[in-house]
Amino acid sequence: MHFLAHHICRCEWQRPVWMISVAKWTSNTMESASLKVMRVMERTFREQLLLLLLCVSVLRGDCRYIENNDVSRDDFYSIFNSELKREIPADFLYRRPLRCLDMIAVDGQFTFTTERPQLSCAAFLSAEPTEVISVHLEDVDIDCRGGDFITVFDGWVLKGEKFPSLQDHPLPVHERYVDYCDSGATKRSVRSSQNVAMVFFRIYNPGSSFTLTVQRQINPFPCNVISQSPEGSYTMVVPQQQRNCSFSIIYPVEVDISEFSMGHNNHFHKRFVPGCAETGDFVQLLGGSSMDTSKLLPITDFCTSFTGATLIKMGCDNTVVRMVSSGRFVNRVSFSYRLLDSQELQIIKQNNVEDFCFNT
Repeated sequence: MHFLAHHICRCEWQRPVWMISVAKWTSNTMESASLKVMRVMERTFREQLLLLLLCVSVLRGDCRYIENNDVSRDDFYSIFNSELKREIPADFLYRRPLRCLDMIAVDGQFTFTTERPQLSCAAFLSAEPTEVISVHLEDVDIDCRGGDFITVFDGWVLKGEKFPSLQDHPLPVHERYVDYCDSGATKRSVRSSQNVAMVFFRIYNPGSSFTLTVQRQINPFPCNVISQSPEGSYTMVVPQQQRNCSFSIIYPVEVDISEFSMGHNNHFHKRFVPGCAETGDFVQLLGGSSMDTSKLLPITDFCTSFTGATLIKMGCDNTVVRMVSSGRFVNRVSFSYRLLDSQELQIIKQNNVEDFCFNT
């Protein structure tokens, strides 16, 4: 399983491949609901999504066959389409087949039945920032002794990088993998620690099957989050717990930090303080192209409380607001974010303000 985690994506980014994929996508019907999402996406975000598709496509084999995968454009973008999610009534149990390569952002039951050996499959699960994901395995008919497996991972793995990072997740990495064949009936249900989770599976024998029941649950104190939207607002609260929390925005955005409250100095004026790490309680703004927050570059940090707008434009594929808490205080940060347009991105690039974000 660790081999899969570290080798989930080994192929190189090749423009001819994704250009072919884009051409195929744009030739489809213009009446899809997910096209509304695409119209507001900037070029950088589209490439980020295509990179995700490219990475997970190696689960199917050689990455040069990306155009042959069976994930449709509508299915791929539905994970970011809140309108589609709202169309499903609360009392309706959604059911559909589970694909070898899949994305799931709704509650429901998803059944996988093998027609031929499927050796490297994965399903990416996502929920709202204030939710966690419960995954329950039912009607499992696989041959564990013959090499089959189903493993749930608490988080996402992309290009060998994990979210949340090892520094930010409350569990050691080996406890974040739950293997059905190792635990059997004792561990049929797994609850994620944040709003994303992942299921790896390999099945050799045709006719073997299993069902995933996915249910989103409210998280009263969300910590690590991957945003599904290029714009929004969020308040992160850490209630006297020694933990690190990250809010990841996989778009180039402008971040407006409107309030920052540390329990030990609520009445100070706003200011930037070098060496905030020494205080034990601070907020970082990170940027780069990695999924792992420990590999992103720090842009600035805050360790004294303030109110009032602090606007920072980030021309990065991944922008992260990260709070580090010692557990001595109740810490709180409120911020909003919006997608940068192409003109703003060009200005940032010309000024070399965040040059590392364009060159990584």
